Amino acid sequence: MSVERAAVPGVTPESDGVLGKVRIPTQGAPSSASSNGDQFVGRRIVRRLRRPASPPDWMLIVSVLALVFIGLIFVFSSSFAISQELHGNTHHFAVRQVIGAGIGVVAFFLLSRIDYRIWQRLSSLIIAFALVMLAAVLIPGIGHEENGAQRWIQIGSLPALQPSEFAKLAICIYVAAWLAAKGDEIKRIPLGLAPFCFIIGTVGGLIMLEPDLGTFAAIAATGVVMFFLAGAALRHMVILCIGGTGVLFMIIGLFGYGIERVRTFFNAEEFAQDAGFQIINLVSTLGSGGLTGVGLGASRQKFFYVPSAHTDGVFAIIGEETGMLGALIVLTIFAVLIYRGIRAGMRAEDRFGTLLAFGIVAWFALQAFFNIAGVMRTIVLTGIPLPFLSFGSSALIASLAAAGILVSISRHGRGTLPAPADPPLDDDSPTRDAAPRRELLDKPSPFHSGRGDGS
Repeated sequence: MSVERAAVPGVTPESDGVLGKVRIPTQGAPSSASSNGDQFVGRRIVRRLRRPASPPDWMLIVSVLALVFIGLIFVFSSSFAISQELHGNTHHFAVRQVIGAGIGVVAFFLLSRIDYRIWQRLSSLIIAFALVMLAAVLIPGIGHEENGAQRWIQIGSLPALQPSEFAKLAICIYVAAWLAAKGDEIKRIPLGLAPFCFIIGTVGGLIMLEPDLGTFAAIAATGVVMFFLAGAALRHMVILCIGGTGVLFMIIGLFGYGIERVRTFFNAEEFAQDAGFQIINLVSTLGSGGLTGVGLGASRQKFFYVPSAHTDGVFAIIGEETGMLGALIVLTIFAVLIYRGIRAGMRAEDRFGTLLAFGIVAWFALQAFFNIAGVMRTIVLTGIPLPFLSFGSSALIASLAAAGILVSISRHGRGTLPAPADPPLDDDSPTRDAAPRRELLDKPSPFHSGRGDGS
């Protein structure tokens, strides 16, 4: 039986959204020139791309570029010994990181100039492409295996590409667009919790086939943060925490290296010459710098005492060479980046921008916490790179691209309360097209400061 939909003033016909149909609000009734839905959407995107934006958040830009610059210094410092051992020259890893930084900085400034709303329209294509790339890693002849893990795509002599790093950005964009489109419907299990678990489970399942427990944990944690900030029901968050903990223990039990890492974390001294070698030396390296460090480039532990010193252990080398003061400077820059990212999200014009900014910030913050806490032996060492600092071209490019989108959100924020893209859910209405009540539109949004001064 079909249900007649009531006409809503100021709302255009439905257009394809992330999951299902999403309406596009206008200032008034659509003109005859905009009667064609596809033509209207195309013109709307062009107008947004041409619309003048506010000046960029220079503190956000400076903090990102400062981390990249520091990362280049310490990737070279921590890698020249292993680079000489493996490749016969001291700058092999440093050159690859410089190339990745160059590509990433170009992507950073390019994406900072593009209106971030275009990614909401392309979110389905972005996540589909990410899933294809994650599946391609598992295909023999395409996927490249290293140290027992098949996480890279290797084509000829080109540098290896790690799709799971770009999947982090893809999941932020898609989940933000999906949550923005669903609105209050995420409070229902069939429309919120169940599809959310399916989205995260699909991406996480492909990543665990590589296997890569650390990246899976980072993506799942980022998604849960976004789901919570979007207004998920508290009981659903409890279900997620309990279920996620159960899944984590199951994964640790299925994959032997997970059990070994947990055992080593609690009893590293018993395996000091084997599995515990890296953990013990990371902690000693971090603390050996004292207050001011042994000097830039003068690290002794990087000479094969710290495995993967240029990737997992770069923060330990920073602590050794620059001491506690240098480590605190790095942490302060991260704090500035996180604060400015949250500020950009709070002042975004729409729900999608807010959720996307919070998702990117959560990604950076959680990944930095996992890496630094692992180096300090506070949590189990996960092998997650430190954003902008650890060696890894794919991770650096993906992080800079995400930071560019964060700058775009800050440029297009107005600090004013936007009109909602979709009416609030009305359980008494037979359809989702119930006209929004005026008192709900006038109510301040929890995602915005409510100030109109743009500060």
